[in-house]
Amino acid sequence: MELPYGSWPTPVTSELVVRKAARPAGVAVDGDSVWWGESRPGEAGRTAIVRDGADVLPPPWNARTRVHEYGGGSWTVAAGTLWFTHFADQRLHRLDPGTAEPVAVTAEPVLPSGVRYADLRAVGDGSLLAVRETHTDSGAAADVVNEVVRITPDGGQTVLVGGHDFFSDPALGPDGGTLSWLQWDHPDMPWDAAQLVVRAVDGTETVVAGGAGESVVQPTWGSDGTLWFLSDATDVWSLHRWRPGGEAELVLDVGSDIAGPQWVFGQRRFALLPDGRIALAFARNGADRLAVLAPDGGLRELDLPYAAFGSLAAQGDAVVCIAGGPTSEPVVLRVGVDDGSAEVLRPARDLGLDPAWFARPEHVTFPTDEAGTGIAEAHALVYPPTNPEVTAPAGELPPLLVVVHGGPTAAASSVLDLSVQYWTSRGFCVADVDYRGSTGYGRRYREALKGRWGVVDLDDVVAVVRHLVDAGRIDPARAAIRGGSAGGYTTLAALTMRPGVFTAGASHFGVADLTALAADTHKFESRYLDGLVAPYPAGADVYAERSPLSHVDALSTPLAVFQGEEDRIVPPAQAEAIVAALRQNGVPHTYLLFPGEQHGFRRAENIRAALDGELSFYAQIWGFELPADEGIAPIEVVRAR
Repeated sequence: MELPYGSWPTPVTSELVVRKAARPAGVAVDGDSVWWGESRPGEAGRTAIVRDGADVLPPPWNARTRVHEYGGGSWTVAAGTLWFTHFADQRLHRLDPGTAEPVAVTAEPVLPSGVRYADLRAVGDGSLLAVRETHTDSGAAADVVNEVVRITPDGGQTVLVGGHDFFSDPALGPDGGTLSWLQWDHPDMPWDAAQLVVRAVDGTETVVAGGAGESVVQPTWGSDGTLWFLSDATDVWSLHRWRPGGEAELVLDVGSDIAGPQWVFGQRRFALLPDGRIALAFARNGADRLAVLAPDGGLRELDLPYAAFGSLAAQGDAVVCIAGGPTSEPVVLRVGVDDGSAEVLRPARDLGLDPAWFARPEHVTFPTDEAGTGIAEAHALVYPPTNPEVTAPAGELPPLLVVVHGGPTAAASSVLDLSVQYWTSRGFCVADVDYRGSTGYGRRYREALKGRWGVVDLDDVVAVVRHLVDAGRIDPARAAIRGGSAGGYTTLAALTMRPGVFTAGASHFGVADLTALAADTHKFESRYLDGLVAPYPAGADVYAERSPLSHVDALSTPLAVFQGEEDRIVPPAQAEAIVAALRQNGVPHTYLLFPGEQHGFRRAENIRAALDGELSFYAQIWGFELPADEGIAPIEVVRAR
């Protein structure tokens, strides 16, 4: 069958994207059992908890925390007892073995959801370590207090560590008395500078590693009292260890990042095996490797058909993790480290599709403007149009969708994502850009965005278009840019400050006003822009210059805007200011505001509406037909003032 690009019929519909969709979210080993979380769009986005394939936390329970607003580390398990933070009230709850309903452990706070818990760690006496975040009725980020606490089974709490802006990874050493944790202060983010601190039984504290110019993440105690951690002191996040009385020492540098940015609690990219070996994952050329490090330093990569690994946990001579690849959505996997055998404990959903429908990502490095960074290249995962049943007319080139990941301190992923295949199977080329500032390529690449957000990221999204045009791979008259959150900012900035490159765009809860973001956001990110843009308010003129709202007179590109009504991180006022400018300029646009959604869409019906709405928008702007059998209702496009 021959049809124009964009109009190809496909089984990868928005209904398939959300049908029985559930992403594993965290793994824990408890004796012979493996537990994991699942984020389920079909259940209003709640996080369920599963033990050995069976649900243990039925609706309406939702194991999700709002600490740092991004959460993570919202549950833990020990000897069959599940502890978790319930999203609706942010209180700690406990589900004991043999019981059907959880019981509340912590009291109802005076301010609803005002006391929150994350990074939960069960300890041997039945109590729990956690990061506690306390809010006040002032609503001011400066009044939020973060501490490390110890919580008894009856809800009693003792503050163990305080006095800094942020904490994570509290853990007791094997002696049961030595305490370790990570701490950092404004204006640093945890990937800028974080200290690893150890407090001995006698109260003596030692800063083991980290501080200005060094980020430490994922500290883990070995049974012999050695503390293992990842540090980017060598440019990339590499494996280090510390023994009491000694100095921190580098153990393994693979030349690329082992860790990723600590946006959420509870990440684990290595696991200590009982025999002294270490299983670890590291990024290279846009994909992960899983490897085993021997005590003598030998590193052996395992041959597995996956390209991303996370939440590593040891279980005897195996490692349990979440894994995914270009043709596999995330699964819970147990891998024998000796023979590389792989057992899928929680399979991906059965999509009923031949893998021939899935576009495979190509890791592309392309030239870009050096812009004072000392780096003149950037990276992208490029997905070609892929449909085994359709071809395009001779001589026609496909439209391009440039995808800008959020963060901006984050990275593109090569794991099968149906929201990408939704586009490629219709005849779009997709370029998921790891612009400078992305992770996986070391601290120097990550810090190329410092002070230059709204400059080098724009250079890189423009450069990838030019690279693909020069290679004859895409139609320059049909190049769109889309992104969410920080990716939405780059989308809006590219359309207002680099006009003429893109002919359409889509902003999903994107930042339009940097000044408003600096003045009104949650504590975790309230000083993030100090490093990305300039200290505020001293650099107010830079904020104004880099804000898309300051350049709306140049906004002439058709734009679709999607926003959550309850978004605390990027409030709806930012989206609505852009929509007002589009209306004033007479630019074709559409706007969907989703009640009940926060920062990112979790409900199945809203995920579908955003996908199909964006496709309908491009079809109307570029003039191609939607596949008739999907029944996609054309989204309303406002074309005049």
